[in-house]
Amino acid sequence: MAKTLYAEFTVKPGSEDRVAGMMRELTDRVREEPGNQLFLPYTRESNPREYFVFEVYRDDDAFREHITADYGAVFNAELTEHIEEDGSVLTWLEPLA
Repeated sequence: MAKTLYAEFTVKPGSEDRVAGMMRELTDRVREEPGNQLFLPYTRESNPREYFVFEVYRDDDAFREHITADYGAVFNAELTEHIEEDGSVLTWLEPLA
């Protein structure tokens, strides 16, 4: 069964350009993962410092491969310097049909 989630975080003032660049690079890498089905980063229209990233992975194994990727660890380590939260806030989703 697919693993579906969204991640949210708020970028600190002054870090907008750096995080946008980091997200573009991460998006390219994640979309190359064989188990990734969707990776869609957004910013909130009313507040572009608020990020919302919708993610779908083929299954639990594909998600585990994603979270253990070296480039993801590097991204998350730097991201914590640039966001208001301690890390991305994850919400897991279940399909209705």
